[in-house]
Amino acid sequence: MKLSSVFAATLSTFAVTLITALGFPNQAQGLTILGNSSGIWGTPDPGSNTDPVFSGVGMNSFTWGRPHPDDFENNYGTPANQLTFTGNPFWADDVGSLFKVGDLEYYNGKVEESTSVDSVPLNLTLSFTNPGTFREVFNFGFQLVNTPNLGLNPEDDADIVYIKDNFSTRSFNFEGNEYQLNLIGFSQNGGNTPVNKFSVLEGDRTTAGIYARMTRITPAKQTPEPAGIVGLSVLGIYLVTHKKSLGVKKRIG
Repeated sequence: MKLSSVFAATLSTFAVTLITALGFPNQAQGLTILGNSSGIWGTPDPGSNTDPVFSGVGMNSFTWGRPHPDDFENNYGTPANQLTFTGNPFWADDVGSLFKVGDLEYYNGKVEESTSVDSVPLNLTLSFTNPGTFREVFNFGFQLVNTPNLGLNPEDDADIVYIKDNFSTRSFNFEGNEYQLNLIGFSQNGGNTPVNKFSVLEGDRTTAGIYARMTRITPAKQTPEPAGIVGLSVLGIYLVTHKKSLGVKKRIG
């Protein structure tokens, strides 16, 4: 066997062993996400309603519709419809983990026809404290389905709120990387089974958590650990030393 072949085999084994021992990271380190949320309602879209009635723009509690008089008692039977957003401290173990951005309380009142609105935007503010201190504002739309109260059964008279698909994703940049915030849906069991809508019976008040997920769009850079860099340096020294050694042996022979 030629000396060069022995050297190549030895060098290959040494390189694999050295790089494996000192190593490179296989993936980006976990990113813990911490912060606080808040939100205010924007100007609603009345849709086909000809006489929309609403209040609460710029506040966390939004009402819409003119209360319908109770035919039997000749007075207003219920207050108007109402959505109230309550922020909370939020946290996620890593990018891609589900976390709650707040609670949505929905009161289903009995209102006059054509005085409702079709949708309303929520300006959601996330104030991050980790991985850095910064603030991002996202605009998410909520579709409102105000059903006619026919009195056939409670489920048919229930009102519904949806997260609008075309407003459910927003992106932002942090330290040169781009991230997306996706509203996944509503949940009343800690985020185990999020859904894109929830309904509220006539005259009832229901609360559900709003859950989101943050994903990284920019591919994570695969950079060597400091130990890996040291390993390559040692490997370089090994190559130079043995190259000189082979040269001396050839001159002697």
